[in-house]
Amino acid sequence: MSETTQILMRGDAGNRERLPLGEMLVAAGKLSNRDLEQALAAQSEMRDLLGRILVRLGLLAEVDLAQVLSQQLGVPLALSAEFPDEALPVRGLSPDYLAQHRLLPLAVDESRLRVAMAIPQDGFLVKAMRLASGLRIEPVLAVESELEVALQRYFEEPEADEADDEPAAGGDSEFVEHLRDLATEAPVIRLVNQIIGRVVDLRASDIHLEPFEDALQVRYRIDGVLQNESPVPVEMAAAVTSRIKLMAHLNIAERRLPQDGRIKTRVKGREIDLRVSTLPTVHGESVVIRVLDRASVRIELEKMGFSRDILADYRELLARPHGILLVTGPTGSGKTTTLYASLTKLDADTQKIVTVEDPVEYQLGGINQVQVQAQIGLDFAHSLRSILRQDPDVIMIGEMRDGETAQIAVQSALTGHLVLSTLHTNTAAGAVIRLVDMGIERYLITSTLNGVLSQRLVRRLCPDCREPVTLDAAAIGSAGLAPFMAAGQSTIYRAGGCPACKRTGYLGRTSVHELLLIDDTMVRAILDGMDATALHALARQRGMRTLNEDGLRKVAEGITSLEEIARVTQDQQDG
Repeated sequence: MSETTQILMRGDAGNRERLPLGEMLVAAGKLSNRDLEQALAAQSEMRDLLGRILVRLGLLAEVDLAQVLSQQLGVPLALSAEFPDEALPVRGLSPDYLAQHRLLPLAVDESRLRVAMAIPQDGFLVKAMRLASGLRIEPVLAVESELEVALQRYFEEPEADEADDEPAAGGDSEFVEHLRDLATEAPVIRLVNQIIGRVVDLRASDIHLEPFEDALQVRYRIDGVLQNESPVPVEMAAAVTSRIKLMAHLNIAERRLPQDGRIKTRVKGREIDLRVSTLPTVHGESVVIRVLDRASVRIELEKMGFSRDILADYRELLARPHGILLVTGPTGSGKTTTLYASLTKLDADTQKIVTVEDPVEYQLGGINQVQVQAQIGLDFAHSLRSILRQDPDVIMIGEMRDGETAQIAVQSALTGHLVLSTLHTNTAAGAVIRLVDMGIERYLITSTLNGVLSQRLVRRLCPDCREPVTLDAAAIGSAGLAPFMAAGQSTIYRAGGCPACKRTGYLGRTSVHELLLIDDTMVRAILDGMDATALHALARQRGMRTLNEDGLRKVAEGITSLEEIARVTQDQQDG
């Protein structure tokens, strides 16, 4: 056994002889005392190795960490230039085992195995390799990100349809390695952390990083509207994009195809999930980061902007033992949040509630949530068939994407289940025709569909700076406000601008709704083949408030402005 291995196998005794990593980093000038204190405080919350935390916080580059860690452990450091061109076969150690435990053989002969590891002080793993291979093990430290890329290159299957004469995905390997080096430098890590960290202060739901010829434009979606921030210099654009892809465990060498990933991080003491999507454009990869922050999500129906009469009718639909209840609207209109809030109103103690989602955005207590994984064949339809064998009372389908999913939902409702789901349609009545287009017979729709809630999100006026506007009777009438204004009321409000709302005049969002109830009259109209326009008109005759009308009611209450309602519901004003 080598001297290095003996050091590693000493366990606690060996650890006591070493100087603490933090002290060594400060002594080497890689870290300030203040940064070390910050990282140690974060370690108590994040429960990870100190070195990893320093890198995640942008306080230290991976290479700098590895150099000092090599000295602390008394283990040589191997950089990517020293990695072999091809994977080295080792007797007793399968490629799957090496990939799973992040082990990279650097040299092997009849008696010795020199192996790169992210955590070479893992004595258990060193012993396991020695027993499996019968060789003397010489652990070597590797930079974690470099190790992962090498293992991915050696052991992952190449794409079946990749042309033999094309270069490796993403082009020249030297350029990829250069990108990786840039992405692990402290300035890039710090910049990416700052970009992500601002989502809490700005209350942003999305981050857009858009490459152009002269810069990487950074935009945040705040209360549904994109706002520009300072761009990233064009020379740092590729490094910033690569850093985000590394954090999301995406392939930084692949720059020709879209990729999707996920990042779990802590921002200002809050655990936040980030969904990352990349899309190749003519000037580079566009990156959109969706922020999933459970702390900022209201999952109480009473606090989601429902008007009293619509909420009463919606809760009655939720109380029904079986049938389908749909929530419709465009992407980003809060449909999934409404479904989550709906599930919290059901009794999970006496009912079995199962959801199928892509992805599971927020975990709810007492509810069985299934994550769709299309890459292994676990799509919505396959999941639903399995769920029905689990004897559920309530099923939530994240989205009805195809006819097969819709057919199973209808069958579930017919056999005594309450099914909640979403559809992408502009109006509540449009959901009926969408189901017809998906191959559902009209008589099955009338037998199973209980109601359709259509919704949009509108910005709330900032309470600190909203400005009163007095309207005369003619203006009230032409705006459509007359039915919603109290007797003698002539004042509404418009957006102002102050530091609290960052000069936008708006702070936060609320919902506007329209609720289509499937009663006997509506059943006859659906069976008679009426289209969406006719169904919408009939529902209005029977008392349904449209999205625009519900918005005007909120204008009269001083919650939002006429301009905001016009922006969000302009396609509804004539309907």
